[in-house]
Amino acid sequence: MSDADLTVVEAALDALLAEHDPSAETYEEFRGHQFDAGLAWVQYPKGNGGLELAPQLQRVVNKRLAEAGAAPMDPAQFFMMLAGPTIVTHGDDAVRERFLRPMFTGEEKWCQLFSEPGAGSDFAGLGTKALKDGDEWIVNGQKVWNTLAHIADWGMLVTRTDPNVRKHRGMTYFALDMKAPGVDVRPLRQITGEAEFNEVYMTDVRVPDAHRIGAEGEGWRAALTTLMNERTAIGGSGSSGGGPKRGAGAISYLVDLYKKNESSMTAVDRDDVTQLWIRAEVLRLTNMRAAQQAKAGNPGPEGSVGKAMMAFVNQDLWEKAVDVQGMAGQLDYDYTYRRPGTSDMIGTGAGYAFLRARANTIEGGTSEVMKNILGEQVLGLPGEPRVDKDIPWIDVPRG
Repeated sequence: MSDADLTVVEAALDALLAEHDPSAETYEEFRGHQFDAGLAWVQYPKGNGGLELAPQLQRVVNKRLAEAGAAPMDPAQFFMMLAGPTIVTHGDDAVRERFLRPMFTGEEKWCQLFSEPGAGSDFAGLGTKALKDGDEWIVNGQKVWNTLAHIADWGMLVTRTDPNVRKHRGMTYFALDMKAPGVDVRPLRQITGEAEFNEVYMTDVRVPDAHRIGAEGEGWRAALTTLMNERTAIGGSGSSGGGPKRGAGAISYLVDLYKKNESSMTAVDRDDVTQLWIRAEVLRLTNMRAAQQAKAGNPGPEGSVGKAMMAFVNQDLWEKAVDVQGMAGQLDYDYTYRRPGTSDMIGTGAGYAFLRARANTIEGGTSEVMKNILGEQVLGLPGEPRVDKDIPWIDVPRG
């Protein structure tokens, strides 16, 4: 990150804020102007919301715009941090032009259609079929554990387009119109009472070839971009290359609870909270390092460190937050069924967070998968035996 690049970003910010007041424009309007100024993702190409600069400079943009009164990203736009890098890396010019701007403004929301009942950790074993029919594809299959699919306009869909080659070779990635005929979204109720997750059925859904992201049969490569960004985003650094400030976020909540109940706390409680604060700080620094090492906004396998450790830290932290409240930790939570929308997708309180954190070791890749990735791709350890790696997908035995 050079001084010259910083000067370019500062000049673009000056021009943007001179012409557009974030407090006087709607969320979508201002973010549209931010995109057009190249300040949506500074590492992206010019014309695609970027300035072709180092991703670390996005922190400068986010800080300056927040100080000017710009609203933070809508939490329902989380999947922008996954779909955006995938489209800019693998999509053609037409795909980039069609999807990136409305994705960033929030006019179009996205979800992820990866996992299937028989293809979770073994994602490359998926069986949702896409058959070519002229300039369209006909899709049939089922996806599961699809967060916020019920409010999404578009889905990141990976399909099986050639069953006669190795499973990693015959996959193709599409943008799926979630309102298209034949798309059926059904709720999955969670332990929190929410139905944030869904299962999605596709019956003879027609997808234009123009909505294909990447080359036919190269869906695995495009999916890896999505997955690496997902793990980094869940881990805590997100696309901004930042992360929370020291002592902020969930650990701040726990420390406040400890202080409120300090008269009943023991030395063991104090040590537990201290150790959790240290672990949270190490995780924060790890995420910052992973973001700084990212090239063009696409993290490497190191992003799995943050995701794996976030899951364990988060679960231990919220369990302690419930414990320090004593019997009060079991009160004041509504478990009634509800479908989260754009503004209420995240519950509040330690009780909610304790239950929701159960999913952290599963979503975005299980902790076991994260350990395999780190062992093989970061530490260089031998991989696990994969007996189906070199045979056609159609010949792989299935239960």
